[in-house]
Amino acid sequence: MNEYSEECLLTFLRNQEQLFSEPVAETEEEAEAFLEDCMAVVVDSLTEVKDYFEENGMDVDGMTLEELEDASEVFPLPNGQYLIVEG
Repeated sequence: MNEYSEECLLTFLRNQEQLFSEPVAETEEEAEAFLEDCMAVVVDSLTEVKDYFEENGMDVDGMTLEELEDASEVFPLPNGQYLIVEG
């Protein structure tokens, strides 16, 4: 089971509508349960975001790191890491 930092949970709560048309969580506890259910991952760099997408069969050839960062599934965290949530 993943443990998500408070920073991660709060970032997801604030920005969840970039991926979903309506909120899927209202509290940190709900956010953590949701992220665990969809097996969201935290990675350390945009290169790792690209690797994750490639390993999971997404075609990211030709996408710049900036385009990857702007993907709706990618949530930049204040500490420089990235939360990836597959909707």
